[in-house]
Amino acid sequence: MEFDLPTTAATFIALITLGAVGMIASNMMTTDSILMMVVPSMVIFGGIMLLIGVKHGQYRAMK
Repeated sequence: MEFDLPTTAATFIALITLGAVGMIASNMMTTDSILMMVVPSMVIFGGIMLLIGVKHGQYRAMK
């Protein structure tokens, strides 16, 4: 499966949005707390994991 930049960005945004909407719908926290604290941390963590995954894929492709 080939992931180019638009596909990866759309998938990344969709996953973050799905998680945020799920938390907002379940009333776990106030919406302000979710949008100001949880969503930014999800984006940062997702970005770090994406970079690690890309680097690992590059490493595997070279073997």
